[in-house]
Amino acid sequence: MRVATLDLDLEVFQGPFDLLLTLVLKEEVDLLEVDLAEVVVSYIDHLEHKGELDLEAATEFLVLIAALLLLKSQLMLPREEVELPELAPGEAAEELLARMLEYSRYRAAAGFLHQRLAAESGFRYRSAPLPKELRRVSLDVAAKSYEPVQLAEALGGLLRTPPALDLGHMARPRVTVEMRLTHLRSILAGSARFSFDDAVKGADRLTEAMTLWALLELYKSGEAAWQQDENFGPITVTGQ
Repeated sequence: MRVATLDLDLEVFQGPFDLLLTLVLKEEVDLLEVDLAEVVVSYIDHLEHKGELDLEAATEFLVLIAALLLLKSQLMLPREEVELPELAPGEAAEELLARMLEYSRYRAAAGFLHQRLAAESGFRYRSAPLPKELRRVSLDVAAKSYEPVQLAEALGGLLRTPPALDLGHMARPRVTVEMRLTHLRSILAGSARFSFDDAVKGADRLTEAMTLWALLELYKSGEAAWQQDENFGPITVTGQ
């Protein structure tokens, strides 16, 4: 359903939206007497009844209602206080019509580009050869890579399973949540209140993370609680 055929039931007009636009442009309906808020409410009711949002139709409605709002605001503002160029009702109507025609042209252009993109979906062609400064090898050398023997060797290398990665140089984590749980419980046994910074003093980032997880486990089990008075401030842990 096009927005232009939206049925309206206003105090000063009853009928489709496109007829209202025509009458406004012909000055047969005073735009100052048209409640544009009711037009917006009618469109929202239409969307709720339809149960789906047509982005193309919604864009068309926004453009039309914005043009009407601009025209109505120019008619409502006092002439002596308006810095905008003064427009007679006929000139304002012509400007609204010009904006509607311009929107129609942009919409047609967008539809054309959408069709071209859909037609060439999956195909991207280069219209010119790669510049020499961006070539890593000459064209003569590159042409040899298409020889059957070299191509078969290259594909065969891709099919071979690569050797397993050696991770011996990487340090493995040696801190667990259970270890940090034991550490926090030992602190709680000696003091019912302590600072989280003291619990992780001198520890690395991994240990700090495991300590935070351990603290969450203590809170989940009801063994401890914590308090932080301000963002990024010290965390105080208390036993329960």
